[in-house]
Formats: sequence, C-alpha cells, structure tokens
Amino acid sequence: MDNLFDFARRASERAADADGDARISDATWEDFRDSGVGTSPLPTELGGLGLWEPQQGERLCQILRALGGADLSIARLYEGHLNAVGLVCRYGSREQIERLASDVRAGALSAVWGADDAEGLSIVSGEGADVLKGRKILASGAGFVTRPLVTAKGPLGQQMCLIDLEPGYAHDIAGWQAQGMRATATGIVSFTGRPVNGREIVGGPGDFMRQPHFSGGAWRFCAAHVGATERLVDLFRDHLRVSGRGGDAYQLERLAGCVADATTARFWVEDAAKRLAMDVRSEGIVAFVNLTRMVVERSALNVIERVQKGIGLRAFVRPNNVERICRDLTTYLRQPVPDLAMSDGARFFLDSSLPVGDLG
Repeated sequence: MDNLFDFARRASERAADADGDARISDATWEDFRDSGVGTSPLPTELGGLGLWEPQQGERLCQILRALGGADLSIARLYEGHLNAVGLVCRYGSREQIERLASDVRAGALSAVWGADDAEGLSIVSGEGADVLKGRKILASGAGFVTRPLVTAKGPLGQQMCLIDLEPGYAHDIAGWQAQGMRATATGIVSFTGRPVNGREIVGGPGDFMRQPHFSGGAWRFCAAHVGATERLVDLFRDHLRVSGRGGDAYQLERLAGCVADATTARFWVEDAAKRLAMDVRSEGIVAFVNLTRMVVERSALNVIERVQKGIGLRAFVRPNNVERICRDLTTYLRQPVPDLAMSDGARFFLDSSLPVGDLG
C-alpha cells in the first residue's frame, strides 16, 4: 500500500506537466507499473492486492482519494482499469481472469468503454464468425489501453467483450477538447469488422448493468472527487497562511465551510463503500450511493466556489494547482444522469417506511 501512496505523491509533482502536454508521460506510466498500482486490483493469488473486491472498499477509498488529490486524470484511468478487472473477476471465466491478470502484470492497462454514439456497438454475424460493428466514444485511454472491456448489443441483450488490442491501433482523440481532464486521452475507437468469439465474451447478457454493483460502484469515482476536493481545501489553507490573510473573519468562514463540505463528502463515500461491501438489500445500497453522488457533487462545487472567491484572480491563472484542479474536478463531476440518480435515491426513501437513519 505504501508504494501506491508514494506513486500518488510523485504523480502530483508531474500533474501540471501532464495537463500542459495533454498526456501522461511515459515515465509516469512506468512508475505506475513499477509501483504496483497497475496490478493492485488483481486478486492476491494472481499478484495483486485484491482491491477489486468490494470488501476492500476502505483501502481502495484511501487510494482513490490520494490519486484524486494528485491528478484526477490518473485517478480516472485507474478507476476504469480497476472497474474492468472487477467485472472480469466477478463475471468472467477462470481462463479470462488469469489471462487478463497475466497481461496486467506485463504492463497492460484495462478500461471500461461503455459510451455509444447513436448507432452503438453491436455483435453481428459475419462470414464464418461473429464480428463487431460500430465504435466506442468517450473512451478514456484511447491509444494506450490495450485490454478494454467494451459493451456491445448482442442477440440476447447487452454483452461485455474483453478485447485484446495491439499497440498502435487506430483511434481518434482530436475531438477531446474538454476544459479539464485533458490528459485522459479520451476519444473514439472503431471496432467494425473485428471478430469476436466466446473467449472474449465476459459473463451473460445484462451482467454489465446488474445491481447493486453497476450503480453502487459509483462510490469509486466519488472517492476520486473527494480527494481532489480535499486537496483544494489544503491549498486554500496554504494560501491563507502564506498571504497572511488567515485572520480575516470572512476567509475563516470560507475555510470552515470548505472543511465541513469535504469531510461530509468523505463520510458519505466511506459509508457507501461499506454498504456495497455488505452486498445486501440491493435497492437500498443503490439509493444510498445515488444520494452520495449528489452530496459529493454539491460539496465539491461549494468548495470550488469558496476557494476561487477566497484566492481571487490567481485561482484562474495558469500554471496554478488550484486552477488546474478546479478545471479537472468541474469536468469530472459531470457524470451520467445525475438528476435520475438523485430522484431514484429520493424515491426509494419516499416509498420506504424506514426512518432516514436506517436508509440502505
């Protein structure tokens, strides 16, 4: 575990360069592998720390917070890598798990590529074999992720496919002009005409969205958001000390609000991780994690506003860690269907007879 935190500290020192170059350096990826961060999600018997397992949520939360505070682009790529390993371990065959583990130990990075354009990715009948038709969009790690887990429409429903890509495969990241998260290399990868066989099909139709892990796993990206939020609070405190403005009553009020929001968000995320580890009462777990998303987003936006107002113009000028983290965090907070997640969480409580203290 210490190696993982050491990696986070080094990644933090390189984060400004990664943002400026819009790419994570080869040296950082080498460090990612050598430090054991890449293998950490793997089962212990296959050379990892078993962090994919929900029962390891407390340890994983610490790692994701550390990575989020260091560089949200790396945290995003690591969380996707861990999610893919977890899905294969949960639904895949022993052969698929061992093969993926072997590739990861050799330095391969995985990811979950689930976003589709209007056409979507499908499994269709080809000449003598099934083939893929379509592409994946918003694929983080496009160009260097070589073992992605992709979702595709099959005859019986949505299916997961664990793909083996050769280095140098075609991809397009030219359209990734987002305000933040620049170094995630998010883009488009086409799979049209690629054969797909039974060895690459993971689990059964519908497993990808099976609850509570599909929605419940959202606590992981929330943990990365919390780490970045906490880092902003630390930087604001440092600014007040250096500038000699710590005695200003309004600044103290801002700092107090920041500490309260960041801590509240952390408590919710830690609780969400514990609830998912229990793996009982699926609907209650999903509802709690959906509300956690709302709490973490609101807390992060509150902190961003206070920190920017408290520091002033310097919080908007590059290069400045506050400017970069605010930009990355604002972008990463834009997760799918936030209103639906909030309303589903509220509806569960509305339909329940339980006291709010027993939610989940």
